[in-house]
Amino acid sequence: MTFLRITIALFAISIFLFFGKTENSVSRKYASEDTTKIDKEYFLEATMLGYFAKNGTRNPVLKANKGMKVRITITNGEVMTHDISLEKLGIKSKTIFEKGATTSITFVAENNDTYFCTVPGHKAAGMVGKFEVVEGSLAPKVVVGKVPMKNGKPLNLNFESENLQDWTSTGDAFKNPIVREIPSPLHEKDMKIEAEGKNFLSSGGTANYKLTGTIKSTTFKITHPFASFLVSGGALVDTRVELVLAETNKVIFQSTGQGRATLQPVVANLKAYLGKNIFIRIVDNETGISQIPYIPNDKWAHINFDNFLFYPERPEFENELFQKDIIILPPLDPVLNAGLSGIEAARAMTPPKGFKITLAAAEPDVVRPISFTIDARGRLWVVEGHTYPVPAKEGEGRDRILIFEDTNGDGILDSRKIFMENLNLVSGIEVGMGGVWLGAAPYLLFIPANLQNDKPLGPPQKLLDGWGLEDTHEVLNNLRWGPDGWLYGVHGVFTHSKVGKPGTSDNERTKINAGVWRYHPTEHKFEVFAEGTSNPWGIDFNDWGHPFITVCVIPHMYHVIQGARYQRQAGKSFNPYTFDEIKTIADHKHYVGERGPHAGNFRSASTGGGHAHAGAMIYLGGDSWPKEYRNTIFMNNINGAKLNNDQLTRSGSGYVASHRKDFLAMNDSWSQWLNMKYDQNGSVYAIDWYDKNQCHSSNPDVHDKTMGRIFKITNDNDKFVKVNLWKATDMELVNYQLHRNEYYVRQARTILQERGGNNAVTAALKDILNKNPDVTRKLRALWTLQVIKGISENELRDLLTHADENIRSWAIQFLTEKKTVSDESLVALESLAKTEKSALVRLYLTSGVMRLEPSKRWNVLESLSQNEEDATDHNMPLMLWYAAEPLAEIDPSKAIGLAEKSKMPKMLSYMIQRVGAIQNEEAKKALKALSLRLGHSHENHENMMLIEKLLETNH
Repeated sequence: MTFLRITIALFAISIFLFFGKTENSVSRKYASEDTTKIDKEYFLEATMLGYFAKNGTRNPVLKANKGMKVRITITNGEVMTHDISLEKLGIKSKTIFEKGATTSITFVAENNDTYFCTVPGHKAAGMVGKFEVVEGSLAPKVVVGKVPMKNGKPLNLNFESENLQDWTSTGDAFKNPIVREIPSPLHEKDMKIEAEGKNFLSSGGTANYKLTGTIKSTTFKITHPFASFLVSGGALVDTRVELVLAETNKVIFQSTGQGRATLQPVVANLKAYLGKNIFIRIVDNETGISQIPYIPNDKWAHINFDNFLFYPERPEFENELFQKDIIILPPLDPVLNAGLSGIEAARAMTPPKGFKITLAAAEPDVVRPISFTIDARGRLWVVEGHTYPVPAKEGEGRDRILIFEDTNGDGILDSRKIFMENLNLVSGIEVGMGGVWLGAAPYLLFIPANLQNDKPLGPPQKLLDGWGLEDTHEVLNNLRWGPDGWLYGVHGVFTHSKVGKPGTSDNERTKINAGVWRYHPTEHKFEVFAEGTSNPWGIDFNDWGHPFITVCVIPHMYHVIQGARYQRQAGKSFNPYTFDEIKTIADHKHYVGERGPHAGNFRSASTGGGHAHAGAMIYLGGDSWPKEYRNTIFMNNINGAKLNNDQLTRSGSGYVASHRKDFLAMNDSWSQWLNMKYDQNGSVYAIDWYDKNQCHSSNPDVHDKTMGRIFKITNDNDKFVKVNLWKATDMELVNYQLHRNEYYVRQARTILQERGGNNAVTAALKDILNKNPDVTRKLRALWTLQVIKGISENELRDLLTHADENIRSWAIQFLTEKKTVSDESLVALESLAKTEKSALVRLYLTSGVMRLEPSKRWNVLESLSQNEEDATDHNMPLMLWYAAEPLAEIDPSKAIGLAEKSKMPKMLSYMIQRVGAIQNEEAKKALKALSLRLGHSHENHENMMLIEKLLETNH
């Protein structure tokens, strides 16, 4: 399940598998142990928030005189893989993983440089700083400030009087706030506060962080243009120091801490307020108490303060805390409810006007619903995941499949029967094509069944095995029939699968550890459709058959393209020449702040609720719901207990996903909807795992084993009808391809696929394809013709000249489906590549030729890669690279020539690297020839340097 991944250590362990064995790559001169004198030494703590000096400075500027021998040592501040590297000098420390582990780099200071962490994503997250070579003294400039005065006496703004003279407090946090002992009794023993003088003020430290309150100084006049004070503690909006105009109560400056204990100076420019009276207000309204049982309290819910001073000019401090470096978190979201009954939970939700929520089923009738589908009779097939999170021994599983039905239209699932029990770790279900399909790692199972009387016709058949179990909430999941007749599913990044038919040798299996896969129900073929992302737990298709998935931790929305490689939460593509990956289509995120997705959990109600998403439903349920929802995608936000809704808008070859108003709020922290689907009425069912623990754990005792709900969302316009499409005639099923509610379309198509079609069905579908004015109806006819094998290669080839871009696109996909095309079709594709005006069709052409053997791709790719319109497209530059990359092995010179003529950014540099990796004489010859052609112009400098490096390395 896409449960909240707050356990960063899981990510760290995965990264460690890739980077943990990296050897120190310091240059030969310093690779061995160096016992010579170190002139300048720096010690930094490494965390995902940055490198911290002992004085609290985040990513400090490290300085040395030219020629000095410098050593930078880092200590790991968390369980996470980190290292330190110098960018220009090209040296790197060993990678460390355990908290408290240390490593270092040693070098001679010659030039300015940048130090950073090389673990993917860490530099972007903020682990980066400057190294500077300077002349003269490295000692900081001494700065002297003046204590504010009132009535001729210095004010007690540094607490050296050991009392609260000149201060007034309210609440509990500042009743006894002066800390006089070192180490501080209010803080953890290893924390260095570094107060000015003997005393400082704290609202509770890490010991009494639950206390809240406010303390105010007496008023005093601003007599100098600058001021400073020392501050530390939480980087939280409700723990702060404020400078306030006494006359208007206007806050003119404020600062929080940055989530560390060491007091650091902040500087306030007060020029505009000279002569005005102000007071200092220190606020702590943050209790730090976690409202989620498995989330620890935030001990940084406090503020420390000391030593307010005035200055005649702006002071400079070696460890100044700059406001731009503080990443402040907003207050915790209010949690209105938790642990409600099913009826109470339905009442607590806030749907839009015109909609209502009904409790359709609840415990004990349904417990731990982990996946479901809706059949051709409008019934729900629900998997109860009793085995999760620990798989049982073979034959000892406890999962079962239930069939629910609303027999009278009142929204209550009043009919319940058990289809099968004793299943093991089931995570996905689909019905059709002669039975029931289950994702149940390490297997993809098929249960032959009479779906009219709900009886299995035999035990589960193991179609595929090798599905991984490393992380049991990232296994294969969410099965769904695609418009092309394949069974689609998704898979998480921290589980590593090698999939094949039982008995298949290891070298014949297909690897997947993140992405979208598909399986053909009659041809029994398995393939990875697209790779990457994090832990997708939902997939659906829009009116034009384009798939979309929702994911966690990384940006949440992806338009899935056959053959694409997407941004990963961890690890690398199986293809070492990927070089870059396609990013999210979302123009927004559902969590707040820049401290990473986990930091925004339970503080992100304003933006959608948080980073963890489950389920994907593109609403195509007919006309009873307002038109604004059609072709928009719904996903449950687990952290925020909200049903998010994104608008999908065509842009270039793909889409942009924009945030719409959240559809509803569950207002219940235990709510965990895992998927949603619309039925024959246009109403939507949702399964709710319902558990106080939103985070995956391999410990089964942290999960509630007794609860589960199914809810139904209905609009006032929804009308209940009973259906049984299995009893429909062939022609009735054909006519259902024209229905406004996609439920009928998909069910009818799958039934026709199972029946196999006939001449009358084929003729009727071709009539829709040729004559219906609505392109979505044409597409439905085309898809159904494909699944019943009712359209020939010649007919598909003719569709390459169709007026509509969607028809042309799908004709390409179906022509290349079997990974081979006739010479006539290849010529037609090559011709289309030269003239095609639609970016969408060019995308399908690129994707299609990726399925052909590389020797067949040349002409299509040469034409497409020279289309300047695609140079800035979201998908095309990288898709073209993925398609062109294998050409280097066939003919290095020709591949380089293709890249030279390409208008795609980085195509040439990527191809240079790809050819350089071949390391044979033909490849070297091709690189040398390119070097002569490029010359030494400024625009070719980077590529020339790359070629020289590769040739030198190969030599």
